[in-house]
Amino acid sequence: MGIHQYFQSLSDLENIYRCPGKFKYQEHSVAEHSFKVTSIAQFFGNVEEKAGNQVDWRALYEKALNHDYSELFIGDIKTPVKYATAELREMLSEVEESMTQNFIEREIPSEFQAIYRHLLKEGKDETLEGKILAIADKVDLLYESFGEIQKGNPENVFVEIYSEALATIYKYQEMASVKYFLAEILPDMLHEKGIRKTELPELTNAITAQALKDDSK
Repeated sequence: MGIHQYFQSLSDLENIYRCPGKFKYQEHSVAEHSFKVTSIAQFFGNVEEKAGNQVDWRALYEKALNHDYSELFIGDIKTPVKYATAELREMLSEVEESMTQNFIEREIPSEFQAIYRHLLKEGKDETLEGKILAIADKVDLLYESFGEIQKGNPENVFVEIYSEALATIYKYQEMASVKYFLAEILPDMLHEKGIRKTELPELTNAITAQALKDDSK
């Protein structure tokens, strides 16, 4: 038992690739994803602060850095599959939590176990920091799928991932960070070279219209 095993496991996250089993022009590891999500969350935290909201920066960084550590045990599962049913999502969460807790009890020194139970638990919750994490996670997913579509990847799963990610982001549209993303960042994405020739502009407009319709109910 020792923190050595935890440090060593961080390198293993470099070898777990997202969206396995599909052709990709660019691979993204879980370790890379965690870094990008933390950087995106940092920006959105600043947007929220400028809007007058108080951000617990320690909580935000801890949530973002650790949010996918449990994929060390079950790997990455494609978003459309993971969210196919509420029952499946709950079942996967229970497996992740159980295996993470077993790892903590087996490898983390006893005096630090309570800390790591907190650090490695599910970070997406109803706090501002949990919501920022949820948004940042989906924004990086959006960019990963966007990049594949822009390069002409024929796999339809990336269109599905883009759709699910954007629809989820819209669920948080009352937040200052999401308003900024939708007003300033998403339009720039859709003006990238080659995107006008894809289905993304039409798909984005359809998702936006549905989100506005749902919000007006």
